[in-house]
Amino acid sequence: MTLPNSPALIPVIYLAASLFIALAGMRRKRTAYPLALFAAAAACSVAIFNIPLALCAGAVHYCFGGWPPPIGIEYVLDPLSAFVTAVMALISLAVLIHSRRSVPLELAGKEAPYYTVLMLLLCGFNGIVLTGDFFNLYVFLEIASLAGYGLVGLGEKRSPVAAFRYLIMGTLGASFYLMGLAFLYLATGSLNMADVARILPHVSGAPVLFTAVSLMTIGLGIKMAVFPLHGWLPDAYTYAPSTSVAILAPLGTKIAAYAIIRVLFYIFGVQYVSRDFPVTTVIGWLSAFGIIYGSIMAMTQTELKRMLAYSSVAQIGYIGMGIGLASPLGLIGAVLHVLNHAFMKACLFLVAGNLRARAGHTLISALNESYRRKMPWTFAAFTVAALSMIGVPPLAGFFSKWYLALAAIDANNWIFLAVILLSSLLNAVYFFNILERVYLRPSGASVPEARSGAELAGPQSEASPSLLAPTLALALGILALGLFNAVIVKKLILPMLPAGM
Repeated sequence: MTLPNSPALIPVIYLAASLFIALAGMRRKRTAYPLALFAAAAACSVAIFNIPLALCAGAVHYCFGGWPPPIGIEYVLDPLSAFVTAVMALISLAVLIHSRRSVPLELAGKEAPYYTVLMLLLCGFNGIVLTGDFFNLYVFLEIASLAGYGLVGLGEKRSPVAAFRYLIMGTLGASFYLMGLAFLYLATGSLNMADVARILPHVSGAPVLFTAVSLMTIGLGIKMAVFPLHGWLPDAYTYAPSTSVAILAPLGTKIAAYAIIRVLFYIFGVQYVSRDFPVTTVIGWLSAFGIIYGSIMAMTQTELKRMLAYSSVAQIGYIGMGIGLASPLGLIGAVLHVLNHAFMKACLFLVAGNLRARAGHTLISALNESYRRKMPWTFAAFTVAALSMIGVPPLAGFFSKWYLALAAIDANNWIFLAVILLSSLLNAVYFFNILERVYLRPSGASVPEARSGAELAGPQSEASPSLLAPTLALALGILALGLFNAVIVKKLILPMLPAGM
């Protein structure tokens, strides 16, 4: 591994893995999982190596084919991209370990194509984060989106409809972004991010630039599922296979949030997007509405995955609110919540996968005290993740909400502060509903018939070690993120704050 190649290694690893799995899987489908796991472990090693590299050496640039920017495509590894790729690598590795049992149960006979598409999805996600070129970002956005549609469409009977809706909305988002890109090129004559950032101060008053910012933000907002552009999310997360949603929910919308942060704060600049053309204010208020809407909708759901899907709408709102506040504390809260929510939501969806694998359902109404005795470790992990989502210290979710609350106070925005406090109460209502059923409500309620694909053949019992280990690892990660949040903020997030903030 050489220093100049570090920015390109992770997308190349996943792309190569998808090709190998596709070729090897045609003859021996059993090779698909080991190849995918090996690729995820290799990418995780590179991502962890990249963090001290980016912090010590600053931004590392890599030009594909030796063509210098703005003509060639450039990859950039800086503290922000190194941090986000490391988060993605850790979550991906945990979910892939979990998939060894869950994918054969839910997608028997489709392992090779499934892991091929999954590797393409991760290639797209990492490419979005690492590219230094606006059009290349669009290409990776489409690679990840097409792979995401496929992963959702492999699920239950209603998943093709959910995938089709996801495709329609995703295509609209990509189209908005591409149109904005065209206007940006018209104003600056370049697509390289650093080059555009250098040119923008000379054209900042051009009306075409307002159009470019607006269209690109709407496009990325659809991908991020900012309220009210979230319509594709609930069905996609509800009907997708367990492993698909455990990757898409923690990572998919966060990548779009990363792209918004990168484009608005690092390219257009804090001054322009928060004062000259305050697009961040619009994002902040829409996110505040989304937090309340998502929390209320989550309270009304009777199925665990659908409840978690609407909860994601609310949690994405916290990230959007941090972007909207456009201050150091707000951005710290937003970036910290990207990390925390990735661990929390991945853990909760793996719990749903364990429940589906062992009990054959994820109906909240069927949960009772018997599940605490039969699946104690699975629901211990659920309890940790749920309390963190509510914002109970010292778990991770408390600290990102804490920074967002401080940012709201610092900005004298008491409505945002009230939204944060109210949403925590609403989170407590729908998560304590499940905890009360599992830990206090006596058994005796009818248990639905196990669906096909469940490994349950006799009395329910705890999930197998390969399902349980990554779930518990993520739960411990939530606790560790909370205990070491000050170190994460000081060593990782503060060095990546954009200039002018």
